[in-house]
Amino acid sequence: MPGTQKKILGEERRELILQWLQTENKPMTGSELSKRTNVSRQVIVQDISLLKAKNEPIIATSQGYIYIQNPSQTTVHQRIIACQHTPEDAEKELLLLVDHGVLVKDVTVEHPVYGELTASVMIQTRKEVETFIEKIQETNATYLSQLTDGIHLHTIEADTIEKLNAACLALEEEGYLVSNE
Repeated sequence: MPGTQKKILGEERRELILQWLQTENKPMTGSELSKRTNVSRQVIVQDISLLKAKNEPIIATSQGYIYIQNPSQTTVHQRIIACQHTPEDAEKELLLLVDHGVLVKDVTVEHPVYGELTASVMIQTRKEVETFIEKIQETNATYLSQLTDGIHLHTIEADTIEKLNAACLALEEEGYLVSNE
């Protein structure tokens, strides 16, 4: 019957999900994967958990699921920076970073009960910043940094140290940078 799609079951579905994530150059949402396999988004969440349990390097970001490929031969420079600002300045902070060619890998805060909480964000473009901010606003979510009076860490990455230095200088000029390592 045209238009009717059959459910893709169990192991076959997880193999397809793995293949799609490995070949996509962009994050894939749970909704997109559920449409492709004709199962619920909750089933996809379970599948991703099962794949992660098999040590597949899949991470969930605000844009969707990403399969972390083996690092290429290009050198990647990474730095952990400490920032502090109000929620209203989150977009400006992220734009400053991506405009300097920097990937914002994650955000970490120190919670008094749970200890260190880290969320993968994987933001590298202005469009990804826009999508992230829209999701925060649409869902009425709070920023992790609101748990710590605006103090938070970011792991940032770039292909040159100069880009990291320029991004940190821009953050410092705005008064957002607490220190960098």
